[in-house]
Amino acid sequence: MEVQETRIQTDRVLTIPNILSMARLVGVPVFLWLILWPEFGGPKADGWALLVLALSGVSDYLDGKLARRWNQISSLGRILDPAADRLYILSTLVGLTWREILPLWMTIALLARELMLLIAVGWLSRYRYGPPQVNFLGKAATFNLMYAFPLLLLSDGSGWLHTLAAIFGWAFAGWGTTLYWWAGILYVVQVRRIIKADAAAD
Repeated sequence: MEVQETRIQTDRVLTIPNILSMARLVGVPVFLWLILWPEFGGPKADGWALLVLALSGVSDYLDGKLARRWNQISSLGRILDPAADRLYILSTLVGLTWREILPLWMTIALLARELMLLIAVGWLSRYRYGPPQVNFLGKAATFNLMYAFPLLLLSDGSGWLHTLAAIFGWAFAGWGTTLYWWAGILYVVQVRRIIKADAAAD
């Protein structure tokens, strides 16, 4: 098993999956600008913001799929992929909270979870360990939130479509926030076990 993992690991930077992840990162400020444009006197550009978010979701799926299929899993990719996810979540939180679509308490809850993970990663780095891999639960939480946010953005209006978007958006947001915290707690438990095992080995 260890031989196989070594074989598929690569230190190359310019791989297709990494380029897709970099493109997602470039889209973050564009997405945030499109959401906040009406707040600064510009036209409402929610449709374009949703398009950027949809393309981000497609690239998120493709970069992982292609990395595994083409044996292009890299250490850089392991950083870029979750970084892009978190930055999209952060930019969406800022935009939707600014426009009063998302309540402040939910934003604080999600940001508090990110702060908890940041502390855990910093704690782990003191022992010269890299961040643990993103688990399935974390991916499921991100999946729910990445569906919730565009639906909540779409709910900003009147009519049956906006009402339907609000219903499904809040359902995804509720599940996403719960899973996000659950995954975060499991992440902290994993970090604690790594550090405890390291201390026992000494």
